[in-house]
Amino acid sequence: MLTTRYMQSTKNLPAIFQKIVDGTAPAKFTTAHLKSLGFKSSNDYGVIGLLKDLGFLTPEGTPTQRYHDYRDKSRSKSVMADALRDAYGDLFHINEKPSSADKAAIEGKFKTTHNATDRVALEQGKTFFVLLGLADLGSTTDKTPVKNDPNSTTKDPPLAEKKKEKLEHDGVPSIAGLRYNIEIHLPATKDVEVFNAIFKSLKEHLLED
Repeated sequence: MLTTRYMQSTKNLPAIFQKIVDGTAPAKFTTAHLKSLGFKSSNDYGVIGLLKDLGFLTPEGTPTQRYHDYRDKSRSKSVMADALRDAYGDLFHINEKPSSADKAAIEGKFKTTHNATDRVALEQGKTFFVLLGLADLGSTTDKTPVKNDPNSTTKDPPLAEKKKEKLEHDGVPSIAGLRYNIEIHLPATKDVEVFNAIFKSLKEHLLED
């Protein structure tokens, strides 16, 4: 995926997205709404198509869940990162975390993918980099518990408990994590019942909980 959309002028692009965060979501995001936010130049109108490709608006201009998620300041940068990966997916094959060092390769990608002229590819690349400045590509919406977090409700069992579990798993009797061995001196007899009685007693008094 690689959107063809770009802004004629990117100078107001960060301010427009800040207005999205600060204001309320309209029923439809139109040029009239954009003007009501203070952006009356025709150079800014291209943001509506861009918002659609970024997944912020439906084709009809209705704000999507992504639009609403972006309004949460604590999540804005991660939401933008997801939007860029969707709308500019091909560019992330060049570099997982694109930077200004990739400028020539990114403009070249626009040219080869969309047969863009040098000027258009330049503006497409410029639009992408401005949006990239509003994103955090290293962020994630998945909350992974921090290791050794003292507030974590999941804790490793004490060492003695681990030893006890291992010993019990191995089938060796244990008391409070201690391992002991039992020596049995059998009487010199050929009477099988004597042996049966000894092992039965061991089972009942030592091996059973």
